[in-house]
This record gives sequence, structure tokens and C-alpha cells, in this order.
Amino acid sequence: MPTLKIPSVRIALLLTFCTSITFAQQSADEIAVWKLEHSYWQDVKALDLVSYRALWHADFVGWPYVSPAPQRKDHITDWLDQYTAKGLRLKSYSLKPAASHATDNVVVTYYWLTADWEDKTGHRESATSRITIPGSGHLQDGRSSAACLRNRQKKRSS
Repeated sequence: MPTLKIPSVRIALLLTFCTSITFAQQSADEIAVWKLEHSYWQDVKALDLVSYRALWHADFVGWPYVSPAPQRKDHITDWLDQYTAKGLRLKSYSLKPAASHATDNVVVTYYWLTADWEDKTGHRESATSRITIPGSGHLQDGRSSAACLRNRQKKRSS
């Protein structure tokens, strides 16, 4: 049986082309919500808790993966406090969009996040998570996700 050989450059160009077509059709709300997602992770990396809290709607209720029960906005930084208490800090991250969808005033984003956390000794651990964020199209209200689902696939590095 003959094998089909396609140079990897052609495959990469095809994937880039398909991705650009998909994301070229985004609504203004989708583009704005993606900017909020990037702001979210920039604030986490900078440990800018004031800006981080400002991204969240005043009436937010969600269930962070580290919490045993749903939490309100006043506990939105608990997960980050747990990381920093262990001496961990986000050194770098990359967001790889998978999709987004706008319906009425709600935008849902789907992406992979690869986060590199470093401890005080310089040891790094990289984790890739699959993330779904339902967010408000009313951007003046801030990031109002109702859920954040993460499927963690850990990769260790030093």
C-alpha cells in the first residue's frame, strides 16, 4: 500500500489557513472577550490582583477547580493565593484558541492554556489545560464566567 507523503510545511500552512478562516469570522463581542482572556492571564502572571478582580462581574458566582464549592467574587483570587502560598509564580503561558461562539449577549471561549509555574528554587512545572469560559457579551460588566472547566494534562519539566 503506498504512503502519502506531504511536506510538514504544507500541512502547517493548511492548518494556519483553516484557523485564520475560522477566527476571521468572529464577532466584535468575541474579539473583545478574547482580549479579556488575555488580560486575565497577564494579570495572573503579574500578580496584579486589583486588575484581576476588576475583570469579574460584581455578581459573579463560579466554581473554580480548586474550590470545594461555588464561590463569589470576594473569593475569586483564592486559587492564586493557594499557588503563591506554595511559592509558585506563573512565569509564562500560552493561550491556543480552539473556538468561540457568540449567542445573544453570551460569548463562550474554548482554548488550551499551557502554563509554566516556577517555585522559589527555580523548578518549573508545565501544565496544559483545556478551558471553557462562558462570558458576558456586556463587556462593561466584566468577565462573568459561570464555569471554568479544566482537564489537566501535566507535563513536568525542570
